[in-house]
Amino acid sequence: MSLSSALKTLANYRAHNTRASQDVVDKGSIVLKSNGARKLGDDAWAFLEQLALAAIDIGRLDVADECLTQLSDKFPGSPRVSVLTGIRMEATQSPETVMKFYDELLAEDSANAAIWKRRISLRKRTDKIEKTVDELCTYLDTFYNDIEGWLELADIYSSCNQYTQSLQALSHVLLLAPQNPFHFLRFAETAYTAGDIPLAIKMCLVVVDMTERDVSSPHETAAAGISIRAWWGVKLCARRLLANPSLPSTSGTAPPKNLRLIDELATERVMATYSVTDKQTAQGRDAVVGWMGDTY
Repeated sequence: MSLSSALKTLANYRAHNTRASQDVVDKGSIVLKSNGARKLGDDAWAFLEQLALAAIDIGRLDVADECLTQLSDKFPGSPRVSVLTGIRMEATQSPETVMKFYDELLAEDSANAAIWKRRISLRKRTDKIEKTVDELCTYLDTFYNDIEGWLELADIYSSCNQYTQSLQALSHVLLLAPQNPFHFLRFAETAYTAGDIPLAIKMCLVVVDMTERDVSSPHETAAAGISIRAWWGVKLCARRLLANPSLPSTSGTAPPKNLRLIDELATERVMATYSVTDKQTAQGRDAVVGWMGDTY
């Protein structure tokens, strides 16, 4: 592969935030050996960072060290290079040694969010869940707007079957990103797992409202993607609520009115997705019809 082609591919990976570690190292090594980084101007440093991370991913620590040396020479004391150095240390050093390194960096700059995230990641990988939660909560007290941090906290709580706490973490996500239906769907599914069915169906209906403009002709336009997943959630919740209207809600959410009509609409929307006549879809339709039973 030519140098120009390698540079173009690597730039495309950076622009689209594509990992492709093996390919990055293969092409990046060509650039590194031919001193092609000089042709990149200021982008050379982004290239070296990209190559260093990819090299660490696949165990080419010699390549990573060469990139780090060039970056350290150009940007001595850079917080970003320090983070990269910490990631390199994680590949060969003990967790205690790396944690001490991160502690020293935070002592110099407690507002370095990247170092906080590496510490939390290191805690999680050493199976210290309680300390991970404590540290993540401390981090979020300072960096409240970090949606990924709240999602990570929700994940940890869910993995420990602490769904109420997971819902609390997700509620912050909904405040920070009220336009994202995927977060609402995740909240709904967590509520369903927690057994709060009224809350789950309420949030599934919110997702439907966010993703579908017109459901007046359900047989004409089939739901797809996140929308059909939300309708499945509505159907599951409606079935349980119709079977047991007195299901408790820890959040105090009341079941929706006209529940049977909602159930019928959910059935129509789900079945519309399986209206295509190809063989594979027909098999899926048979399974869905069997599950729907008397409701269809």
